[in-house]
Amino acid sequence: MTAAPGASLLPCQQPTISGLSQITSSLYISNAAAANNKLLLTSNQITTVINVSVEVANTFHENIQYTHVPVADMPSSRLCDFFDPVADHIHEVELKQGRTLLHCAAGVSRSATLCLAYLMKYHAMSLLDAHTWTRSCRPIIRPNSGFWEQLIHYEFKLFGKNTMHMVSSPVGMIPDIYEKEVRLMIPL
Repeated sequence: MTAAPGASLLPCQQPTISGLSQITSSLYISNAAAANNKLLLTSNQITTVINVSVEVANTFHENIQYTHVPVADMPSSRLCDFFDPVADHIHEVELKQGRTLLHCAAGVSRSATLCLAYLMKYHAMSLLDAHTWTRSCRPIIRPNSGFWEQLIHYEFKLFGKNTMHMVSSPVGMIPDIYEKEVRLMIPL
C-alpha cells in the first residue's frame, strides 16, 4: 500500500465499532450516535462532519462544519456522484490541518464507501488495499452490492485496472473478496 503526501496512514488503534474509527491521521468513520456525541467529536478534534444519510439528523456543534450527502443505503443509489466532491472536501480539510468524520446510520456501508473512494484518490491505494486497510480499522464495514459496483468502476477510472470484481453467488452479485465467506454460509 502506498500513501500519497498528506494524511498519513497510522497503524490502526484498537478497531472500534460503536465509537469513532480512525482511518488516517485526519479521517474517521462512525455511526450516527457517535457522530452526534459532542465529547467524542471534541476529544478527537473533529472539525468537519459529513453526514451520508437521508434518515439521520445532525446535532450541530460549535466550531464544526457540517456537510450533508443525502443518499439512501440502497444498491440503486448513486453514491458515485459524490466520490470526487467528498474526497476533495476531505483532502481540503486535511490541508487546513483539520479532521473529518464521515458517518451514516451504522458506519457500515455509505460512509465506508466514501472512505474507500477517498483512499483510492488521495492515497493511490487500490480498491483491495483500501478495503483491507479500512476493515482493519473498522471491521464491520460492508458496502452494499451497488456501492461495490460503483467503487469497482471508480477504481478502473482512476487506475485503468481492477483489483476486485463482482461475482455471482447464491445471494446475488457480490465482490469476489466475500466469495469464500458466502460459500461457508451456504450449505452446498
